Amino acid sequence: MSIRIEVWGPYACFSRPEMKTERVSYDVITPSAARGLIEAIYWHPGMKYHIDKIHVLNPIRFTTIRRNEVKSTVLASNARTAMKTGRPLALYTPEDIQQRAAMVLQDVRYVIEAQFTLTEKAAPGDNAGKFQDILRRRLTRGQFYHQPCFGCREFPAHFREWPAEEIPALAVTQDLGYMLYDLDYSNPRDIRSQFFRARMVNGVLDLHDCEVVS
Repeated sequence: MSIRIEVWGPYACFSRPEMKTERVSYDVITPSAARGLIEAIYWHPGMKYHIDKIHVLNPIRFTTIRRNEVKSTVLASNARTAMKTGRPLALYTPEDIQQRAAMVLQDVRYVIEAQFTLTEKAAPGDNAGKFQDILRRRLTRGQFYHQPCFGCREFPAHFREWPAEEIPALAVTQDLGYMLYDLDYSNPRDIRSQFFRARMVNGVLDLHDCEVVS
């Protein structure tokens, strides 16, 4: 079962993993970010989304911003200690805050073509038509489990089901280089990043026959 979802927003940042300190976005939304955005709208353990195509509607434009971030993280071991001892668990912003530059996308708009398949966790009464109807109702009503975003929570995404047959993608063909495709969780002790050679043809990133490498 397939669905077309239009998503848009003023800013987006799909961070390149090779950039360590400063955030630099990919030119377009990554397949894993597109799937995560849809899952924020509707997710069920009995279904799995697959991204088929990403249509880029607006010109690719970058801008630079500065953001306040914290340099520390709360470790799971610290959380367990706090639970056992009752000591407060906190990050103190004046001590941990630091300002970082980020090269982000501006004024983004995409149409995501996706399909989903049933998983082994689907109940006997579950079927593809049921899930598609629920997703469409949530798209129409603007419902979501948590705010869909473009890479960072500061960059919320608006969404709706694409209402037309034709999709006016950019008349641009461009090699985007290697892009993050997804993370392989088949071995929880060795989670691997998967990449593919992204090529946008007439504004469309076709993921049907992409070759994924770890």
